[in-house]
Amino acid sequence: KKIVRHSCARHTVGKMAARMALLLCLLSVLWLVPDAGCYFVNVDAHAEECFFDRVSSGMKLGLTFEVVEGGFLDIDVKILGPDNRVIYTGERESNGKYTFAAHMDGVYKYCFSNQMSSMTPKTVMFSMDVGEPPKDHMEGDEGKLEEMVAELSQGLQVVKHEQEYMEVRERIHRMINDNTNSRVVWWSVFEAFLLVAMTFGQIYYLKRFFEVKRVI
Repeated sequence: KKIVRHSCARHTVGKMAARMALLLCLLSVLWLVPDAGCYFVNVDAHAEECFFDRVSSGMKLGLTFEVVEGGFLDIDVKILGPDNRVIYTGERESNGKYTFAAHMDGVYKYCFSNQMSSMTPKTVMFSMDVGEPPKDHMEGDEGKLEEMVAELSQGLQVVKHEQEYMEVRERIHRMINDNTNSRVVWWSVFEAFLLVAMTFGQIYYLKRFFEVKRVI
């Protein structure tokens, strides 16, 4: 009986140690995940802004963008490979997300074009996520743990990006609501002023109409 109790205690301690190791692993991932930095760029009318990333073959890239200000909140997007191959193209898009794997080593270019606009500049918030280069898979539990940590890191980056874009969306809708409310208020003030002016005009006209003119 004593031996059985001792083995059960060891089994319980082993479970607790595994849970603690998993918790420390998650905390280390949260600490090591790089800041999901977003960038803002102003694209003038009839202009195009391009950015570049040098990556290796097999690496995953993810472009996420959102037009936050200007005109109808639309922009043309294009992604080109090192061999000038068009990987992705979109016209008059307000926001989007595109993920792809690099087909060869070299510099990849992604451009935001405002050629369609005649005079209105656009402000675009974007981020390009570059994944880790492909590695040789390790056998055993260590390889599985490494894959899980990598997937968790990518998932956390996606969550951070989604939070940032939700904040931008909320700010845009709040600005639209504030502008609409302001216009409604000013239009109501104008209508009230016009109604008062018409009332005094009608009183003055009726008063002059019924006024008896005296001939001296």
